Amino acid sequence: MHPPTSSVFDLAPRLAAKASPELIADDELHFEAMSAALRHTIDDLSLRLDDARRGPGGHGQQAMDRDMEVHRLTARLKTLERFGLDLCLGRMVSASHGEPVYVGRLGLQDAAGRRLLVDWRSPAAEPFFGATHANPMGLASRRRYHWTRGQITDYWDEVFENEALVIAGVGARAALDDQSRFIASLGASRSPHMRDVLATIAADQDAIIRAGSRGALVVDGGPGTGKTVVALHRTAYLLYSDPQLARNRGGVLFIGPHRAYLDYVSDVLPSLGEEGVRTCTLRDLVPEGPDAVLEPHAEVAQVKAARNYSMRSNPPCGSTSSRRPRPSRWRLRGATWCSAETSGLWPSTLPSQERLTTTPGIRRGRH
Repeated sequence: MHPPTSSVFDLAPRLAAKASPELIADDELHFEAMSAALRHTIDDLSLRLDDARRGPGGHGQQAMDRDMEVHRLTARLKTLERFGLDLCLGRMVSASHGEPVYVGRLGLQDAAGRRLLVDWRSPAAEPFFGATHANPMGLASRRRYHWTRGQITDYWDEVFENEALVIAGVGARAALDDQSRFIASLGASRSPHMRDVLATIAADQDAIIRAGSRGALVVDGGPGTGKTVVALHRTAYLLYSDPQLARNRGGVLFIGPHRAYLDYVSDVLPSLGEEGVRTCTLRDLVPEGPDAVLEPHAEVAQVKAARNYSMRSNPPCGSTSSRRPRPSRWRLRGATWCSAETSGLWPSTLPSQERLTTTPGIRRGRH
């Protein structure tokens, strides 16, 4: 955690106009409250983590619950200690009232329960990322911060409505800048790991990140269009919002094309507060791993390459059971074979026994 200083703002002389107390005084007060809340929260989490670790391990579900609690507390503590005040991404001001709402990587409250940071994945934070001049989503203005070693070295204000320049004095407290946070980030130097881009998520990217989890979502685009950024942030969003993944009832497996790619993006999810996501390459998904070879049998390769291969695949093995007695004989009708043959469910060159075991929809019964 970066130690607090007399001022969280460290603006260069060329940005002296942005250092005006009218522009940053409210932020200074807010960050002072955040600093006190962070110290209190870190101390509280440390005590709770020590108690959880010293507690009895238990057996069965009790042991699992204890391990999950230790993991949850550890992940949150790591994120708070890693970032400190720069958990805060920016703030937004509603057009209906002038009270700013601050958005962060995690949610944060003070000892009295006052909300100091809104988690970026929560519905309340959606306008911070999704607002545009065409659809301001109820916002009058938005401010994004640029952090360097725990201090704000620049910030950018956007005003969405002309009326906002006079409502509650927003115009007097907005540093309009023709260089947006996104454009400024393009000039950053490259590094061995993907840069932190959470504060620069665009409205169209955010719409994909927050899309519903029902069914498959395919994002198509050329190189450098932000597909990986969307995938990683969507992973963190689903872990936060999807009830199927809540309370450690499920997990996410992130699959990359090769190990160098996974190394490049390895720091993104931890920076979003998610430590438990597993990653692998396609080769890791097969028993042979990097020693996997091409299918030697041409007919089997033809089946595996078919678009409807999943229809032929046997169900996964496991502790499944059926109450129905297994039939001792199969009753197959000629129409069944002809229908399946003409529908292309299997190559006609496969032997009859292979067709029987790999094709669904075969009618079974006692002879």
